[in-house]
Amino acid sequence: MRLYPEKLAGHLQQQLLPVYLVSGDEPLLLQECCDQIRHKAREQGCSDREVIDAGVTGFNWQDILHSATSMSLFAERKLVELRLPSGKPGAEGSKALCEYLEIAGGDDVLLIVSGKIDKQSTNSKWYKALDKAGATIQVWPVDARELPRWLQQRVKGAGMSIDRDALQLLCERVEGNLLAAVQEVEKLKLLAKDGQITPETITEAVSDNARYNLFDMADSTLKGEAATSLRMLHGLRAEGTEPPVVLWALLREIRTLRQARAAVDGGQAAQQALSGLRVWKNRMGMMQGALARHSQASLDELLEQAARVDGSIKGFADGRPWDALETLVLKLAGTGSA
Repeated sequence: MRLYPEKLAGHLQQQLLPVYLVSGDEPLLLQECCDQIRHKAREQGCSDREVIDAGVTGFNWQDILHSATSMSLFAERKLVELRLPSGKPGAEGSKALCEYLEIAGGDDVLLIVSGKIDKQSTNSKWYKALDKAGATIQVWPVDARELPRWLQQRVKGAGMSIDRDALQLLCERVEGNLLAAVQEVEKLKLLAKDGQITPETITEAVSDNARYNLFDMADSTLKGEAATSLRMLHGLRAEGTEPPVVLWALLREIRTLRQARAAVDGGQAAQQALSGLRVWKNRMGMMQGALARHSQASLDELLEQAARVDGSIKGFADGRPWDALETLVLKLAGTGSA
């Protein structure tokens, strides 16, 4: 069955299905949907969680089949979480997923966390089998037109209200970044008087920011300001920012640039390509500058470096995460490696 993200909470109050496929390229919404399913699974006795990452080198699809037939040592039920970054399991993966559904017991819950799945794949055998056995949830980005309504719902959900001018100011401030938006709403909860957000409330929140801002650092890198970007990166580290958060902010920009570069190489104008990827007007200049500095090959190299950062964070690759992040920042700024 197909579920919409906004209907997931109500659905989980009624039942927990054996299979959920959550897909999309909006990290915050993807994470929130998965967290709801994880929480419900724990409530229903899935105290054991097994994570299988199909995106790592050497991954074997037999791992998911082994999980279907193995008993948990610590709980009667377990949550099996399969991460599928590409959104495409391929022929071997498709076969394994279908086989998993045939042999898995009804007690365990399978949560597949996937990158964006294209329309062609939604007609594939593996997707239809998952949809029949459980629920598929596709997460879509919140575009500029939908952002005010989305933000207003977030503010309301936090027990506050916001006037029209303040809402517009908040939309301009977060520039479509949902993670930044959620962080701002949480901060405003501490500053809003009587739960009412005004432009003055937001101005006060801006002046109360930490010295180093994650998104300012990403912008500085896109502008090619290597020395400034490194100084900001070091400041973020000193202020206690976690490496995965920094990686997420940089990887988001790299993926956008890579998509835009493919479109430009295909004959599209840079501004048109970036507009099609929902890049905000006030960020257009820096994104065009970064696009001019990078080829498809250099952007592929940036993705490989991001994978090395991720590996060092998770402990299966050599090196220290912050050193790897420095290299990523320098390469994105266009000055080579550290």
